[in-house]
Amino acid sequence: MPVPWFLLSLALGRNPVVLSLERVVGPQDTARCSPGLSCHLWDGDVLCLPGSLASAPGPVLVPTRLQTELVLRCHEETDCDLCVRVAVHLAVHGYWGDPDKEEKFGRAADPELEEPRNVSLQAHVVLSFQAYPTAHCVLLEVQVPAALVQPGQSVGSVVFDCFEAALGAEVQIWSYTQPRYQKELNLTQQLPALPWLNVSADGEDVRLVLDVSEEQRFGLSLYWNQAQGPIKPWWHSNLTGPQTITLNHTDLVPCLCIQVWPLEPDSVRTSICPFKEDPRAHRNLWRAARLQLLPPRGWQLDAPCSLPAEATLCWQALDGGPCLPLVPPLPRENVTVNKVLEFPLLKGHPNVCVQVSTWEKLQLQECLWADSLGPLKDDMLLVETRGPQDNGSLCALEPSGCTPLLSRASTRAARLGEQLLQDVQSGQCLQLWDNDLGALWACPMDKYIHQRWVLVWLACLLLAAVLFLLLLLKMNHVKAAARSRAALLLYSADDASFERLVGALASALCQLPLRVAVDLWSRRDLSAQGALAWFHAQRRQTLQEGGVVVLLFSPGAVALCREWLQDATSAPRAHGPHDAFAASLSCVLPDFLQGRAPGRYVGAYFDKQMPADAVPALFRSVPVFSLPSQLPDFLGTLQGPAAPRPRRLAERAEQVSRALQPALDSCFRPPAAPGTGRGMGPEAGDRT
Repeated sequence: MPVPWFLLSLALGRNPVVLSLERVVGPQDTARCSPGLSCHLWDGDVLCLPGSLASAPGPVLVPTRLQTELVLRCHEETDCDLCVRVAVHLAVHGYWGDPDKEEKFGRAADPELEEPRNVSLQAHVVLSFQAYPTAHCVLLEVQVPAALVQPGQSVGSVVFDCFEAALGAEVQIWSYTQPRYQKELNLTQQLPALPWLNVSADGEDVRLVLDVSEEQRFGLSLYWNQAQGPIKPWWHSNLTGPQTITLNHTDLVPCLCIQVWPLEPDSVRTSICPFKEDPRAHRNLWRAARLQLLPPRGWQLDAPCSLPAEATLCWQALDGGPCLPLVPPLPRENVTVNKVLEFPLLKGHPNVCVQVSTWEKLQLQECLWADSLGPLKDDMLLVETRGPQDNGSLCALEPSGCTPLLSRASTRAARLGEQLLQDVQSGQCLQLWDNDLGALWACPMDKYIHQRWVLVWLACLLLAAVLFLLLLLKMNHVKAAARSRAALLLYSADDASFERLVGALASALCQLPLRVAVDLWSRRDLSAQGALAWFHAQRRQTLQEGGVVVLLFSPGAVALCREWLQDATSAPRAHGPHDAFAASLSCVLPDFLQGRAPGRYVGAYFDKQMPADAVPALFRSVPVFSLPSQLPDFLGTLQGPAAPRPRRLAERAEQVSRALQPALDSCFRPPAAPGTGRGMGPEAGDRT
């Protein structure tokens, strides 16, 4: 495989020490030994099989150190190949007898072993050379004379010329004897690379710069150097002259390699893999890795490079918790990419997933059967462990661990332990795996979930019914409280200012809220129906709704009451058509006389207008309040059961008092001076 001399010159540099490499003339491999030894190179390649270790029968030759040197194998003056010369240093290993006894007595313990000390040693030394994509092994026969055989001492070396290799290649060399008496020696060496191939960063991307002459034609290949299987080409092109090729950073993976060679017959190809330690390349590798299902129970990890990872099966519960590894009882397996692996299961289940992880963290997780077997199920995974005497135990795999079925733990599996055990014995659980050490069972939990939800639904329905009943009662109570507080306000229209005061009181009571009926707001109905008919209708409606009739006493009202309470021979005088109070006395007085008034009637008067004892004694059988001094008690009696708390009631009384104050001031102004007008005192509106 000739390499043009100018390429070697570029590769090895201008250093005169480098350019003075020894030249080996001729295509044949050779071997030579250090003085005192004899060696012979066997013709042809040999199998690169180290074999197993063997016990040394006595002193034997073993390789102790490997040393390499770069040389040039030249066919013509300017037609040379880079070649690796290997020197193997040898030493005597082992003794003729027991070394302790020999050291003690100064001679061999057994006189019969004295004679073999004067014999020479012979060894077959194997050199194994590997430089991608080739491997080569040679066999060297070495003989040491008896004079040089000293146990534990070096005897010299044997030199092999030579193993050809490509520029920039990584070579690996092993050495051992046949039979092999110790672990083989090994050496790894990186040969010089072509300086006109440069890999550099361009921001996030990577540039490949090939600095050659414009006439130079060469091939460039990008490939994935997979540890398992042949290389996988990714991109290839024949180019001419200097080139700069940009690679996207997302295309980088650790096994991405670059191969360059001159477009000449039998040219040597130079390969480099510059991204082995690039963190971006390792991240991209895991992003590109994919798990796929291969029916019936096979799976495969597809990735451009080999991955130092382990795979295990895990159980993904329906509640979305962590996937619980099935190790043990199932073992972990080393991942081989792009190779079909088999699940050690009897049957598939949608909750069985595959985890691929490194020693650092979990990298991939896929529930491969989710598409073919449907969504995740609410099944409980039971792990059966079998002992040597066929005495097994069952536990349920949960996030807290494997819970024994017949335990007192507070988990779902422990609560349903006996039922799950019966399900396994009756064949209602699916057996996923089975061997002499144990088994895995997937037990459906749907029926237990349904039973539990039936009870939950019944409890919820019962609670909803109770809440609905309470709501209805509350609504009826609020509705009744709001409507039962209807109030019919009866008063005597002593004068216009007193009517304005009554109107202000009625308006203030409506804000509590109360439904207030007063003749001031129903004059049209009074004219149409008449005062007596209107009063009867309002009184009947108010009392039917649980309301109250308010008798607002004034000097005029007291006078009317006294007229009705006189002897039957003194008939009451006539009143106006809108005087509802006068008309109502025909119905009100019988209620008081017959004892039906308590709970239906409430009395009130303004303390600036008349004293408390002015109210006739007959009407004191019901609460009579002085306004505004007893306004909180008056409002509490009007609102009945719906009355607010004392503090709130006091606030409302204050609001009503403020609303009444202007009308009170207008109605009860001090009497005017003589000659300035008529006063508005209590007697101003007295109709008696």
